[in-house]
Amino acid sequence: MEILGTTLRICVDDLETSVAFYERLTGSPALRFERGGVSVAAVGCFLLMSGPASEIDVLRKVQATIAVKDVDETLTVLTGGGARVVAGPVPTPAGRNLIAVHPDGSVFEYADRKVVPAP
Repeated sequence: MEILGTTLRICVDDLETSVAFYERLTGSPALRFERGGVSVAAVGCFLLMSGPASEIDVLRKVQATIAVKDVDETLTVLTGGGARVVAGPVPTPAGRNLIAVHPDGSVFEYADRKVVPAP
């Protein structure tokens, strides 16, 4: 399994104000999308999320997003090491992801950039 980098996940109340700050901070424009009622903006290494409390409370439990070369390979490594996959792998606007609970209880999202073509 090859880890390519990490993304810091930040849940915010005011997405527009936060996006403006992080765009200035990173010098990068935001890539925006919606997922499950949550508005998301990826800005550099930051993933800003805003939405209903019921959705955000779940997202706050995920400590970081880890970019990997291949989610399927990552799934094999994680489950072989005792991790429990609680969601995925599923397609996202940017590729595929899964969420896993490590044996120590920490929760991480793993994502690749393999976009699955629409049927």
